Amino acid sequence: MLRKSVKLVFALLTSVAAFFVSSPVVFAADAIPEGGSYIKVIFAAAAMVGAGLAIGMGAIGAGAGIGNAASGACSAVGRNPGVQGKIMMTMLVGMAMAESIAIYALVVSLVLLYANPYKAFLFG
Repeated sequence: MLRKSVKLVFALLTSVAAFFVSSPVVFAADAIPEGGSYIKVIFAAAAMVGAGLAIGMGAIGAGAGIGNAASGACSAVGRNPGVQGKIMMTMLVGMAMAESIAIYALVVSLVLLYANPYKAFLFG
């Protein structure tokens, strides 16, 4: 039973990964020039995949950091409820620092999608 579940999860993850890898190529198809060169399509697809990975990894890191900060604060308040105000302030500052990573990842992904600095070098 467990082996069957593992195979099912593996098949599902493989198909989702194949979809996410191939879909940017479809959406970048309108970038095909009249000459028939596919370099622009490959570049646009790579930018889309890179932007998705940037925001995805940034969100995972921020979520883990925020969860860790909240867990530590809950444990500390549970052990010593008298210092709840100081712990709350420190927790909020830590959460803000962790959330800034997600915002940086969002900026990187938006730059990759809309203001890619490598387009000028590649396409003149």
